[in-house]
Amino acid sequence: MTAQFTETLLLRGEKLSLCTEPLATYLETGGNRIKFDAEWTACWRGYQGTWTIEGRRLYLVELEGTSRTGAGWLKRSLADLFPDYPDGVFAHWYTGELRCTKGKLLKYVHGGYASNYEQDLFIDVVRGVVVRERLVVNGVAEQDAPSGYTVAASTSTGNDLGA
Repeated sequence: MTAQFTETLLLRGEKLSLCTEPLATYLETGGNRIKFDAEWTACWRGYQGTWTIEGRRLYLVELEGTSRTGAGWLKRSLADLFPDYPDGVFAHWYTGELRCTKGKLLKYVHGGYASNYEQDLFIDVVRGVVVRERLVVNGVAEQDAPSGYTVAASTSTGNDLGA
């Protein structure tokens, strides 16, 4: 399995790598009419979202994705999935744990979101509402270790969107 590009969580002025896919629950329940298709092997879900937490509530505020159609590849946005909420939607469907990596890389794993970083921020969410946060310190990286989430390799799936 290929390491996956993360989504983004904007939290208290920080831009964090979100190693969780909160939109997957919505897509699995059939609440959508759009099928996303992979543009890269490092993004099998076919989209990347930007999320924020405001007033202890989780919102999806941006979405970029692709769908394969009979005429070729089609770019998708938040407005395509939630036409009534093109500027952001409350993630009332999501219950689970969000994981955000922080700090430098301790160990790269070329699979999913399995790489280890100096810190993990875990945020527990119930029906879109944050109920708890906790920071786990995993260790201290070598001084020359890369900072922030990285994917070491990816292959194009052959779309014609100029990627």
